[in-house]
Amino acid sequence: MAADNADSTDSTVEGAISRLTAELDRLTEERVDHRFKALPPDADGLTVGELAAQRRNLFTGGFTTPVLALSAERLEHNLALMETYSERHGLAFAPHGKTSMAPQLFARQLERGAWGITLAVPHQVRVARAFGIERIFLANELVDAAALRWLAAELDSDPSFRFICYVDSVPGVALMDAALREAGATRPVDVVVELAAGDGARTGVRTEDECFDIANAVASADTLRLVGVAGYEGEVPDATPERVHAWLRRLTSLLAEFDKTNRFADLDEVVVSAGGSAWFDAVADVFAEIPELSVPVLKLLRSGAYVSHDDGHYRHLTPFNRVPQEGALEPAFRLWAQVVSRPTPEQAFANAGKRDAAYDLDLPEAQVVRRDGADRPATGVTVTGLSDQHAWIRTDSSAELSVGDWIGMGLSHPCTSFDKWQLIPLVEADGTVTDYIRTYF
Repeated sequence: MAADNADSTDSTVEGAISRLTAELDRLTEERVDHRFKALPPDADGLTVGELAAQRRNLFTGGFTTPVLALSAERLEHNLALMETYSERHGLAFAPHGKTSMAPQLFARQLERGAWGITLAVPHQVRVARAFGIERIFLANELVDAAALRWLAAELDSDPSFRFICYVDSVPGVALMDAALREAGATRPVDVVVELAAGDGARTGVRTEDECFDIANAVASADTLRLVGVAGYEGEVPDATPERVHAWLRRLTSLLAEFDKTNRFADLDEVVVSAGGSAWFDAVADVFAEIPELSVPVLKLLRSGAYVSHDDGHYRHLTPFNRVPQEGALEPAFRLWAQVVSRPTPEQAFANAGKRDAAYDLDLPEAQVVRRDGADRPATGVTVTGLSDQHAWIRTDSSAELSVGDWIGMGLSHPCTSFDKWQLIPLVEADGTVTDYIRTYF
């Protein structure tokens, strides 16, 4: 039976990748024009595919500044590393797609063994479905009647579509049930009870007794089917390895208790899911401890920021700092801007600001100065603030910086880097642009 299930899983993923690839072909036919920041003005009217085929150089091919570049080599490294990590630890992987909202990257993740894609809100689910994603984990509650009507129709029209979402209250279950009944849903929506990471955390059920109340409510609703438990360990208050491990054991114990009370009697597998980008090592540890249940367990990891990693927030938080023997992610984004003003020896301004760079967690980090085709370290150059379209730069006596120089900056927090750019050049180490990554925010 295990082999049959594996064959079925493989064929489902292969079918999803095939459909996704076909849908992605349409992106190459989109015309380049003023909608897309930084692309060469002389490329207007070309299709994205035609421009990619020209393999222009980011620095000499007519791109304007500011321009965000995604490293082809580092992207591939990160995709391969998390595929290997998940396999090594016996985890299924549904990377969080809200990080990039880039179907081209969803395809790369599926090709690298992902079970499916995690998303956060109905719009994102619609984007994924438009590109043929067959398995979606919605790491959020869904009580919007319009979205539930759409979901019911999507499930009814496609038997191969697998969808799972959170529930965290009895009123939420009632709203879902009412909307799905009104929609005439014929397939139940699979749900997992979300256990909160603690008092004062974000969403989720605060006590195990309430979890059982919600499970009872789901059992009374023909439109819903309880398939497991989930949560987000990144919300554990004052997180330490010990506290995160303790909460994850609460989560897996809840799964075992549900199983003991025959909550999963009619299922072929149950789901336990956690895992952001800061504690997936703890998830691997605790999920490895899950005892044998009455049905197989799908241990679903949901990390998303790994795809580009970063030069700030996740550089400090990544679990690979704690387990360096497992590998290391590489920051794949670099924002290139140009020095447009040098009013004093201590101050300069570049033409990238809040509209171009993530700044919600950390300011950009000046890394490289480029002049006349040569790069050098950005010694003595510090970004101190951002206006809408300017980076404020402090320079010390060691800085050699002139108007016209390009500055390459590392960014913090991938989620708010991707969403500022609709079409992102995918760039090889020598500056050759090989593709363009389309985002849908």
